[in-house]
Amino acid sequence: MIWIIRLYLIAMSAIYSWIGIWALLDPVAGALDLGWPSFSVAIGLSVTSEIGYSEIAGIYGGLNFCIGLACLIGIFKKSVGMFLIKFITFLVGSIAFGRVLFSLLPTTPTFFNTFFVFEIVALLVGLLILFFSNSKEV
Repeated sequence: MIWIIRLYLIAMSAIYSWIGIWALLDPVAGALDLGWPSFSVAIGLSVTSEIGYSEIAGIYGGLNFCIGLACLIGIFKKSVGMFLIKFITFLVGSIAFGRVLFSLLPTTPTFFNTFFVFEIVALLVGLLILFFSNSKEV
């Protein structure tokens, strides 16, 4: 079971770190010609002021990057790893739940997209890990 936990944390570390770096570099990605799409365009936001870039860097960049780093630490420290699995499971489940609730409002767009698929997969894997973990570890 420990290797499943580690693989999950490695995957979450890579995904969240990449999202964080992508969001942090978004304002300079065009100027540096890094060859990847704009973060704000990919998630459907348009930035109209400098504070907007600061918000993307802080909320999407800093938060996701630190989650990724924490998952990396969790690979080596079991108690941190289990906490992060609980945290990520709650996080992605909450985000997916919000998408579904939003879709119930009249005239709103569908919630089904690649972000939602990631959230559901991460939620289910996290729940399975927590379910099959020894009760002492949880």
